[in-house]
Amino acid sequence: MKVSLSKTQKDGSAEDMAGFFRGWMGPDPAGGQKRQGDMGNERSPSSAENRPIEPEGTRLKGPGILKWILFLLVIGYAVISYYRVPILTALGGYLILDHPLKKADLIVCTPGPPLGQALTAARLYRKGLAPRIFIPRKSPPAGLDILKEEGGSYPEASDLFMETLKQLKVPESACTVSNRGVDSVREAAEALQPWALQKEIRSMIIVTPPYRARRTYRVFQNAFDGNEVEIMVSPSRYSGFQADTWWRSDRYRSEVIMEYQKLIYFGIGGLW
Repeated sequence: MKVSLSKTQKDGSAEDMAGFFRGWMGPDPAGGQKRQGDMGNERSPSSAENRPIEPEGTRLKGPGILKWILFLLVIGYAVISYYRVPILTALGGYLILDHPLKKADLIVCTPGPPLGQALTAARLYRKGLAPRIFIPRKSPPAGLDILKEEGGSYPEASDLFMETLKQLKVPESACTVSNRGVDSVREAAEALQPWALQKEIRSMIIVTPPYRARRTYRVFQNAFDGNEVEIMVSPSRYSGFQADTWWRSDRYRSEVIMEYQKLIYFGIGGLW
C-alpha cells in the first residue's frame, strides 16, 4: 500500500526538522533563514564573528624552523667533515706570506723563536740581500733584577740571536740590537720605526715564523704607513709549521687559533 504525503505534510516535516537543528545549533543572530538549495558555501555571520582573530603572517612556525636549522646543521657538518683537510690546509696557507725578495737596506728579526729566525736571517745576509740585521730585545722577565743582585745571569732572546748569528759567520758589526724592550710584533715595529727613518732605511726584509707572516706584514705596513718604506716578508724556512699538517700539533693548533683572533682584532681596530 502506497502512502503519499501531501505538500503540507512535507513542508511541515521540513519546518519541524529545521526548527530542531536551529534549537540545537543556537539562534541565528541575523534572524535569517537559509534559502533552499544553498550548499553551505557561505559562512554564517555567527561563525565569522566568533572565530578568533589571528593576524596574517604571524602564525608561529617553531617546529618547522627547528627542522630547517637541524637540517642545515647536518648538511654543514657533512660538508666540513668531507672537506676537512682542504679547509684546514687553506686556513694554514692563508697565514703564510712569502714575498719575492730583492736587495734591501735591512733584515729585521721579530720577537719569537730565535733559532729559526737567526738561521733565515744569516742565509739572507750571506746571499747579499741586505748589509745589516736588526734584532729585537724582549722586555726583561719579572725577577731579573733580583737574579742580577744575587750575581746570576739570565740569557735574553737577543743574546741567543747574537750568539747564533756569530756561529753562522755573521759579523757582530752587521747586527744591531734594539735598545727598547718589546713583547709583541706591534711593539717591535713601533720601536724600529724611528730608528729606521733616522738611518734612512728605504726597504727591509722582515723575518718571522710562517704562521705569523701575514699579520706581521700588516703590522709593519701600518707602522710605516706614509714613510715610503718597502716591506718584504720572508717566513722562516726552519720552522716545523706546515700548512697541510699544522692541526696535528697541539702547539700549532693554538698558534693558528691565536693568529686568526689577532687578525680579526687587527682588522676591527683598523675600522675604528
